[in-house]
Amino acid sequence: MTPLARSRWFLIPLLMGTLALGAATGFLLPRDDDFFIWQKNFTLIGEIYEELTQNYVEPIDGERLLRSSIEAMLDELDPYTTFIDEAENADINIITRGRYGGVGLTVGRRNGKLAISSVVKGSSSEAEGVRTGDIITAIDGQEATDLSQEDVRTLLRGEPGTTVVVTMARASAEGPLQFSLTRQDIELQNVPYYGFVADDTAAALGYVKLERFTQRAAQETRAALDDLNATAALNGLVLDLRGNPGGLLDAAVDITSLFVERGATVVSTRGRAPRTERTYRSRRAPAYPDVPLVVLVDGQSASASEIVAGAVQDLDRGVIVGEPTFGKGLVQVIRPLSHETSVKMTVSKYYTPSGRSIESVEFADKAHDEIPEAERTTFTTEAGRTVQEGRGIEPDVRVGPDTAGELERALNRRSAFFFFANHFTATNQAPITGSFEPSAADVSAFRAWLEEQPYDYATSLEEDVQALQEKLQDSGYTEAADEARALRGAVARERDRAFDRHDARIRERLRQAILARYVPQEAQVRASLDRDAPFREAVRLLEDEATYAGLLTVNG
Repeated sequence: MTPLARSRWFLIPLLMGTLALGAATGFLLPRDDDFFIWQKNFTLIGEIYEELTQNYVEPIDGERLLRSSIEAMLDELDPYTTFIDEAENADINIITRGRYGGVGLTVGRRNGKLAISSVVKGSSSEAEGVRTGDIITAIDGQEATDLSQEDVRTLLRGEPGTTVVVTMARASAEGPLQFSLTRQDIELQNVPYYGFVADDTAAALGYVKLERFTQRAAQETRAALDDLNATAALNGLVLDLRGNPGGLLDAAVDITSLFVERGATVVSTRGRAPRTERTYRSRRAPAYPDVPLVVLVDGQSASASEIVAGAVQDLDRGVIVGEPTFGKGLVQVIRPLSHETSVKMTVSKYYTPSGRSIESVEFADKAHDEIPEAERTTFTTEAGRTVQEGRGIEPDVRVGPDTAGELERALNRRSAFFFFANHFTATNQAPITGSFEPSAADVSAFRAWLEEQPYDYATSLEEDVQALQEKLQDSGYTEAADEARALRGAVARERDRAFDRHDARIRERLRQAILARYVPQEAQVRASLDRDAPFREAVRLLEDEATYAGLLTVNG
């Protein structure tokens, strides 16, 4: 059989599978000319694959080669259209249901080490005594230095009831610690914290932190509101969507429905296929139709978060405070494929009640460009306020957190606050509660600890001056190199003085890192609010009825 004939046999099931998928999902099937293009190019792929695997100068991993062709094809599209393989397919449960089979650990790379950044309450990891700040050195005998983030996820997750042995290092332990952890059904909280502002039930201003939009998000949000309202009738609410990357569209509609009148348009979707054109409306009478509402957003509030914020803004139901949101106005669906794989693909765009798209990037011809200012269309809210499309949701009141300086960014790059918190925990004997405040002695101890570390925490400016010095030295400009060396010393001294200039921010970062070792997540959130500028502005607006009402009127 010729190579072409063999490739045709190889392509038949692929073509049939593609056609079956289109028929099963109801999406557009190819016209005759499209089918010819498919047939021609699939034939070419088969021929090229066969030639390479048989005759290339070095042996080729055939599966890897084909997977790379899939990835290259999807790279032509938007970044949210992706192939999901067998290992990643389990992540769908996290996206949709907020649950997975695992040991309840959040792991990240910190200065090259696999560090535990959080432990899920009620998990086997918590029961066995794993702590935030522990460093993974091996998983089931495999050295951590040889493991990627994907490897770690694959090893820690699995069928509930199975076990995995994790070896860890801890600053307070003389030798390695070994934990036999049982995988279980881990359910993530959508609402990690809610409460009254300053615990003041007389003022009755509520606060709800919403971290994700899974199937239970609306149920958890409603339960939090009902619990607050049962204690004291709510006079106002801060709904915090900062850092919330989104999730299920239906969850966003259900949460918005808690505040807007029945039948109100929350979001609409439009795509190439007729079935993607749909308007989502509030399906029930609102539980809290009249409670003054402020929604907090930032640059990491995306997708479902933007649906909620956009509907609240367009319907003039509340005030949006914070920073412009991420700008993800695309809707994805997950379609199952063969061999326990899936494809997550963008099928439509969504539009807020006023008709605007919040998508901030154009995905055309691989040019992922921001939408030009001249192409941004202006829309109006129900009350006649002007809003624009193409930049996410722009807040009614823009307030950002205090920005980090050069020193803080340099310390972040080395995860210095994180690892000092480990050192603090190992040496501290005093009890630590949510009211903890780092002392001047704690800051001095932090600076002394930094000097003992085997790495430099130079700022980017110091690094630039050092690079200049080395380039001058290599070029033979000795005198100029000496001057650059002196300049680097002056910049280093400025960095040291920055500890005093930015004392408040340094203490706050130390406080957050240390509290993460001693108190649960809800206590950490509560303790951070007093120093949270956007939150303070939200509370100020809820306390000032005239200003709040003025922001929701045309002349406000």
